[in-house]
This record gives sequence, C-alpha cells and structure tokens, in this order.
Amino acid sequence: MTSALHSTRLPCGNRVLDLSRTHVMGILNVTPDSFSDGGRFKGPDRAIRHAREMVEAGASLIDVGGESTRPGASPVSVQEELDRVCPVVEAIAAELDVVISVDTSTPEVIQESARRGMGLVNDVRSLRRPGALEAAAQTDAAVCLMHMLGEPGDMQDNPHYTDLVGEVSDFLAGRLLACQNVGIDASRIILDPGFGFAKSHAHNLSLFKHLERLEALGRPLLVGVSRKSIVGQALGKPVNERLYGSLALAALAMVKGARILRVHDVAQTVDVVRMIAAVDAAQ
Repeated sequence: MTSALHSTRLPCGNRVLDLSRTHVMGILNVTPDSFSDGGRFKGPDRAIRHAREMVEAGASLIDVGGESTRPGASPVSVQEELDRVCPVVEAIAAELDVVISVDTSTPEVIQESARRGMGLVNDVRSLRRPGALEAAAQTDAAVCLMHMLGEPGDMQDNPHYTDLVGEVSDFLAGRLLACQNVGIDASRIILDPGFGFAKSHAHNLSLFKHLERLEALGRPLLVGVSRKSIVGQALGKPVNERLYGSLALAALAMVKGARILRVHDVAQTVDVVRMIAAVDAAQ
C-alpha cells in the first residue's frame, strides 16, 4: 500500500523512519489545557513514564506538545513552551530509541528541541510564524506541514471552501515550495490534511473520504483524528468514549495510504496497523 510517488526513507535528525509501512505516533501533551488529556502528563517524570509506555506499546514516534492547539486555545509565551517541552525532549532522547516529534510553531522551540534530540517538527501552522522556516532549515529534522486557516483561537469561525480538497492541496503545495526555497528538501517533508483545524464536520468527513487525492502532492501523509470532533459528532460520543470510532478512522486512513497515524491510544492502534499489514502481506 505504499505510494510510488515518494521515497520510503524519511530522515529525522539522527534517525531514519522507513515509511514503507505505516507507523504510530503517540501523543504526549505536556500542557494543562489540551482537549483530551490536558494536565495528565505535565511534568517531566509523568511525561517520560507515558512516553516509555507508548514506545513499549509500539509507537515509532512520540509527539511532544507544549502549546494546546484545540479550538479556542490561547497562545503561551516562548519561555513557557521551552520550559515545558525541552526537558522532556532531552529526557526521551537519553532513554528511548524513538523518533521525537515536537508539536510547535515557535522558532526558538524548534532550534532548542533539535539541539536536544528532536527529529521531526510537527507544525500546525506550516512554518508560517516569522523565523520558523529558517529555524527548521537550520536543523536536520523532518518537517510535517499541516493545513489550517487562521489561528486556533478563530479557526472554527465559519470556515468556508469552494473546493475543499483542491484548496487544502494548493495550500500544502505552497508550503512545500516555501520550504524548498529556504533549503528544506522535499525528502524531509510529510503532510497533514489538518482534520479538525478550520473545518466543519462535513468538511472533515469529505476530506477523509477523498484523502487519496492528496497523494498527488508526492509526499507521505500523517493523519491525526484520534478522539477528535469528527468522531464525536458522527457517533454522538464524548471525548472519553471515542476509542472505537478513532480506531475505525485509523484503519481507513491506513488503507487510504497514510504512513503515520497520530494517536492517543497507541497499543490499540498498533494492533489495527499490524492486523491490516498481516492481511496485506498474505499471498
């Protein structure tokens, strides 16, 4: 199920991720206000313990986030984000054999996290903050570019599209070009359609249905829908009852070609990935 449009080798700092198979990225929010698990893993000790559990469950990547990007979220100061993220990145790098991703848009956090062992910049703003492109270009980290209109504080204020998939594709193509213009090679880039970011429920469902169209961009896709409103609104479930819907979308995303699944429930999603892979490998 690997696309022939792109290489399966993703350089991530001092590691390489083989995208000939689908990988699970475990979410590690070190924030007090993330929509699903805010506050649970705030503090290095609890964060490292959870990272260790996710790696033991089969995660290939750990995504560390120090600023909530839920709808309506407020920004944090640069220093506060540095204080939340960097000690955790350094501790994971010292202990675990895993690609460390950092969910950040802040140039200073990109640079310091890379120095401490980060291998992937996962930016919901697609390196559009001043200085972010240049900061990422100065590292050896891979980059995940995500589609979003506006900012987390206002992104859900009546988002409108004339051609949803086409506009998402055009946005990501433009950010790919911006990266290449500062020296970030396309081989270092993966793309995220941005489910739940500046999209209504109908937008999320339609974008998921037509996910294969984004393969024309020639880069691997990361899909993050774990516990999100796409599941809650479709099934009428609160955040803590969205596991099965999230697993259904993980399976569908893998079948549609996603190479990285960003999830809260690592062990369960790893089972889904391994089961699909076993069937796909059968004669």
